[in-house]
Amino acid sequence: MSSPAKIPIETTKTNLISRILRGIVRLGVTVCFIVVAAAAVYLGASELNRRADAVPSPEAAAVTPVSATIITSESAYTVDRVFIGQVEPQRSADISFELNGTLDHILVDEGDEVAKGQLLATLDVALLEVERERLSASRDAIAAQLTFAKKTVERNAKLIEQGFTSQARLDEAVSQQDELLSRIGELDAGLRDVTVRIAKSSIEAPFAGQITARHVDGGETLRSGQLVLGIVEVVSPQVRIGVPLDVDPALLSDVEIEIEDQSYRADLATLRPDIDPVTRTRTALFDLRNKPDVAFGQTARVHVLDPVQNAGTWVPTTSLKEGTRGQWTLLVADAQKTVRLASVEVLHAEDDRVFVRGVFPEGTVLIDQGPQRVTVGQRVDFSIDE
Repeated sequence: MSSPAKIPIETTKTNLISRILRGIVRLGVTVCFIVVAAAAVYLGASELNRRADAVPSPEAAAVTPVSATIITSESAYTVDRVFIGQVEPQRSADISFELNGTLDHILVDEGDEVAKGQLLATLDVALLEVERERLSASRDAIAAQLTFAKKTVERNAKLIEQGFTSQARLDEAVSQQDELLSRIGELDAGLRDVTVRIAKSSIEAPFAGQITARHVDGGETLRSGQLVLGIVEVVSPQVRIGVPLDVDPALLSDVEIEIEDQSYRADLATLRPDIDPVTRTRTALFDLRNKPDVAFGQTARVHVLDPVQNAGTWVPTTSLKEGTRGQWTLLVADAQKTVRLASVEVLHAEDDRVFVRGVFPEGTVLIDQGPQRVTVGQRVDFSIDE
C-alpha cells in the first residue's frame, strides 16, 4: 500500500509541467502572429513602393511668359498745358463819319473785299459846295479891293514925298490895306474849313480787308460817330489767348494751336505786360503761319509743353494697379525673373501712360501687359529687345 505523502508531490510536478508547456505554446503562437504581421507589413510596404514607383513623377510648374520692358529713369517730364482763346483779325475797324450829315452814297456791301484807300461812302455836300462858292466870291471881291488899296498906298507915298498930302492920309490907306489882307486871310481859312469838311464827308478804307457789317442803307441823316460800316483785315489772322502768370514766356515763342480739330504752328506776336483784372491772366497774341483759312471768332486752343523737373519713369496705364490704402503698385520682375510688387507715386497721368516715382533695384524690369495673369513670387519668362 502506497504512502499518502508521495501522492501530492507527484501531482504538483505534473501541474508545473503543464503550466510550462502552456506558456511555451502561448509564446510560440504570439511569435507566429508577430512574424505573420511583420511579413504582412513588409509585403504591404513593398507593394506601395512598387505602385509609387509605377506612377510617373509630376512635371515642374510651367514658367509663365510675360511682356516686359526695361525701367528707364528720367530726370523730368513734360506737361501739355492747354489754354483757350479765339481767332481775331490783326486789324479791325468800325467806320463812321466825323460830321453830321445826310448819307448820299454807300458803295459797298457786307462781304465785299476792298483795297486800302477805296471810297466806301459819302455824305451830301451840296450845302458845303454852296458855302465854298460864297466864300470864294467874297474873297475875289476883297482881293479886288486889296489891289485898289495897295495902289492907294503907293500913290500916297509918292505924294507925301512931294509934299502934296499928309501922313495921316498915308496911314489911313495902309490901315485899309491891312484890314483887307486880314479879311482875305479869314476867307482863306473859311475855304480851307469847307475843303476839310467836304473831304471828311467821304470815308475810305483804312486798310485792305473785307466788309463785315453795313449799318445803314442810304439817305439817313447821320450823327457824328454813328456806325456806318465794319471792316477787318483778312490777310493774316491772329489768336488771342489769356496765359497764366506761371507760364514761362520762352515756351510761347513757337507753339501749336488747335482750331476745329486742325493743328497750326504759330509764333508769338506780343505778350502784354498788364494783367486782365477779370481772368488774372496776361494776353498773348499769336500769328498763325501759312495764312490758314479760318473764321474770326472761332475757338482756339494753344498747347504749351511745360517741362517739370522731377525724377521718375514712364509706365503704361495698363500696368498700374491700385493697392491698399490708396497706394499704387506695379508688378516687376527681378534679376531672377521672379515677380515682385513695387509701390510707386503717380506724378503725372496722360491718356495711355503715367509718370511715376519709385525705387527699382538694378536689373528690375516692368511687366507692362497683363499683370493680372501673374502673382507675386511666381517665376516668369520674358525677352527684352536691347
